[in-house]
Amino acid sequence: MQRRYAPSHRWRQAQSIDELAAMASKRLPAFAWEYLNAGAEDERTLNDNRRAFQRWQWRPRTLIDLSEIDSSATLLGKECAMPLAIAPTGYNGMLWRDADIALARAAQQHDIPFTLSTVSCNSLEEIAAAVPAGRLWFQLYPLRDKQATRDLIERAQVANAEALVVTTDAVVLGRREWDNRSYQNPRRLTLRHAFDAFFHPYWAAQALWPHGLPTLGNLLKYLPHGEHSAASAATYISQQMATDFTWESLAEIRQQWSGKLIVKGILNAEDARHCQRLGADAIVVTNHGGRQLDDSPASLDCLPLIVEAVGKQCEILLDSGIRRGSDIAKALALGANGVLSGRATLYGLSVGGEAGAAHALTLLHQQLRNTLALLGRPRLNQLDRSCLGPPLHIPRYFPDYPTANSVHSHIATVQPTMGDLP
Repeated sequence: MQRRYAPSHRWRQAQSIDELAAMASKRLPAFAWEYLNAGAEDERTLNDNRRAFQRWQWRPRTLIDLSEIDSSATLLGKECAMPLAIAPTGYNGMLWRDADIALARAAQQHDIPFTLSTVSCNSLEEIAAAVPAGRLWFQLYPLRDKQATRDLIERAQVANAEALVVTTDAVVLGRREWDNRSYQNPRRLTLRHAFDAFFHPYWAAQALWPHGLPTLGNLLKYLPHGEHSAASAATYISQQMATDFTWESLAEIRQQWSGKLIVKGILNAEDARHCQRLGADAIVVTNHGGRQLDDSPASLDCLPLIVEAVGKQCEILLDSGIRRGSDIAKALALGANGVLSGRATLYGLSVGGEAGAAHALTLLHQQLRNTLALLGRPRLNQLDRSCLGPPLHIPRYFPDYPTANSVHSHIATVQPTMGDLP
């Protein structure tokens, strides 16, 4: 049966993240929708992130006291309403005016952390002023300009960011072919896409009026005098990505940053152990939402091996593919302490601003609580491997995984080896 979606102006009726995504696809012009939703090259990794969750089936228990459902969690030593933080995402201002402030406020409303990107449209200082009581994490792209990198870290400290999230998997951008389709040059739309944007007046009135495409607030002070446009900022960041960023560089950042350190971009146990030895408080298991190296493994498939390697030494967060509360529960059952979600809240933001993003978080929270109840595990600390049966299909990069047909295999005792990684 074909799924029907409510019109985009009726986003409050959306019952799932997929419905919000369908509404966003109608409201946004093609270039903005592709930026939000697309992945690298043939998008195999993008799609496999979702299939990975579908490979795992629940093993529910019954006749359990469900009078109290507790979905609260602790991330980086602080209580939050659910085990989720909003992931760092850039250029959000092309979706909604002051989008980063809207996301930060939605996160505060739901008592979870918000991660601000280096390439956000609202600056660290704007977020700190607009949402002073929110839990702010700051994501850092290390730059070629070492002084600018140090300055960004200092600004995060002044803004009272409780965690620095260092992204390691995007010093070279993946082949995002939708960019070549949408733009004649890095920030000039093709005639077809500019014409398409003209036919989205409600989006233009909200996102572009009165100053056009927003610039990147965190980078303004590093741009040449008089060149503060969105195009200038985009050119700056494309030229400034530190391709010489190494483990030694990360160790220097660890020495400079006095707060919690999260390393984002981990897909194998060896790198996870490096992060732990350098003093990281948490790592993010992620393939950058399928936007970097196509045919990388799904983040969820990499999780068990990494949990086995460092799960007792630092917190583990999972990113990429979260669309339902049951996805959050599956990540925790496989050993994660929590998850990051970027696109889910951006779909809501794109159709309803702060309230739309908050609605997306409400859906995830409600779905998580419903999953705990139906699973017969009313508290998060009851989620473990016993909640899951073996995966239905063997991930192509983990041939030793047990399958549903391997009735004599036990998921807790069969682990992929380093040799299984590409």
